[in-house]
Amino acid sequence: MSAWALPGESDEYRRARNALLEAEAEVRGRIEAVAAQRRALPLGGEVPTDYAFAAGESQSVRLSELFAPGKDTLFLYSFMFIPDGADPLGTACPSCTSIVDGLDGAAPHIAQRLNLAVAAKAPIAQFRDHAGRRGWRNVRLLSSAGTTYNLDYGAESPDGAQRPIATVFVRRDGKIHHFWSSELFTAPSDPGQHPRHVDFLWPVWSVFDRTPEGRGTDWYPQLGYP
Repeated sequence: MSAWALPGESDEYRRARNALLEAEAEVRGRIEAVAAQRRALPLGGEVPTDYAFAAGESQSVRLSELFAPGKDTLFLYSFMFIPDGADPLGTACPSCTSIVDGLDGAAPHIAQRLNLAVAAKAPIAQFRDHAGRRGWRNVRLLSSAGTTYNLDYGAESPDGAQRPIATVFVRRDGKIHHFWSSELFTAPSDPGQHPRHVDFLWPVWSVFDRTPEGRGTDWYPQLGYP
């Protein structure tokens, strides 16, 4: 199937690689088919309220105000702070941090086409402090504290636990509607699989999947490394 013949490879390797290549091409086609199905979704429900997010110590921004002129799509990622006995406000989630480390670099590119923001239920000052330590410069940070946004859109369980959920809203005829959320989080998964609902934002796993070690079962992102 492939025109490549790489240095030193055996016929056995090339046969196996070509079989894998066919499978990879099938997955690529399936991914595009699912993307087309996603794009064809009808409008979801109109948002129940124009949520007011904290954007600074004395600044707030409404959900409707996150839509810039000429951009009718908003991608909003819900960032987790994990309860910690040493810090009543919680500790920034290492996995969410890993995701936004990459998203921050891509944010200027994404902003050419749509609106992008990251919201945490932690106080905005705490979220900004964490962003400063990470060196984030581009992504728009918000706090959903004091709103029902997280609970309404699946980023919080009824007992208050936070969830890492990606959500897309669209503006149509002056009204804001839900379009899509990473509901794969709620779908059953095979043993040994994570939900993978936000893997599309998280390139480390795609890199690991291309290696003989794979994802493994005992590695998770950390806030710092030796």
